[in-house]
Amino acid sequence: MMLIDHAELQRIALRLFEAAGSQPDEAQIIADHLIEANLRGHDSHGVGLIPNYLQHLANGTVFANRKGRIVSEDGSLIVYDGERAWGQIAAREAVMVGIAKARETGVAVVALRNPHHIGRVGTYGEMCAEAGLVSFHFVNVTDARPAVAPWRGTDARFSTNPVCIAIPGPDPERPIILDMATSTIAMGKVRVARNKGERLKPGILIDGEGKPTTDPGAMYRQPRGALMTMGEHKGYALAFVCEMLAGALCGSGTMRPERQGRGTATNGMLTIVIDPSRLVDREWLHEEIAAMTAYITASPPARPDEPVLIPGDPERRTRAERIANGVPIDDETWRELTVAARGINVLIEPPGPESG
Repeated sequence: MMLIDHAELQRIALRLFEAAGSQPDEAQIIADHLIEANLRGHDSHGVGLIPNYLQHLANGTVFANRKGRIVSEDGSLIVYDGERAWGQIAAREAVMVGIAKARETGVAVVALRNPHHIGRVGTYGEMCAEAGLVSFHFVNVTDARPAVAPWRGTDARFSTNPVCIAIPGPDPERPIILDMATSTIAMGKVRVARNKGERLKPGILIDGEGKPTTDPGAMYRQPRGALMTMGEHKGYALAFVCEMLAGALCGSGTMRPERQGRGTATNGMLTIVIDPSRLVDREWLHEEIAAMTAYITASPPARPDEPVLIPGDPERRTRAERIANGVPIDDETWRELTVAARGINVLIEPPGPESG
């Protein structure tokens, strides 16, 4: 394991996307998004994705320097086609459209279809919260191999189907950001554990025979294993709803057999953005959020060194620690990055002596 300064890691990501054909502003947005995921502790959605991303680009399942476009708009209802753009670009554009519409009419419903992988969904909730808005984001995945088993099932039938709910917090730097996969962990965290040579906790995985396992390698063998849903039947129900809202309702498509294993990743995302000032007095809302936050977090902690937090606090704490000390990158992820970089004629220098 090595520690790399986040600014250096950002420069590496920027170089790679520019070398792969992205214009500087596009490369900047994608690189910033990936580094921010690492900083917030979501290494599954950070720079470790770059090798897969570059492979998808080479295979023609994602295209640089596209933004997607609005294909229909009916009042507050908007359909946005990602047109196989980088997901971080298309999703950002779609959410900005939703923010503008919510400010105009009080609410926006944006159906995003056909982008490449959109990355950490919390990013889009943070955008809305920063604008003083409340948002809901439901996501599904197609064109990849399914990774999650349904409750009572023994093989994978859908993906990690994340959901994000974002609310302005007790202060501008502390928005309430619920951002989670509906599986026990994100698939990328399985990749990270495999790269580190670590076992997973019991209750996360089943193997290709449907039996419990702690070996992340079960997801990389045939027959392939599967992740379990978080919260047993409750997580499964939420994952099922995400599949319907993001896949079927958005027109992006669901993880049916004919939309599996295409060697890429396509997200659908249903975003609902609300201007809370159309519902309640904004000052009253802020005071209510601040008061309830203070009340909840004043609960005596079960462990003195683990105080009660609100959704989004763990990521903010991790971000501060990693900015100060560096972003941890395991040896296998670094090797994969250097190999991918050589594939587009970029030489990545090994980390300096500050790495640990």
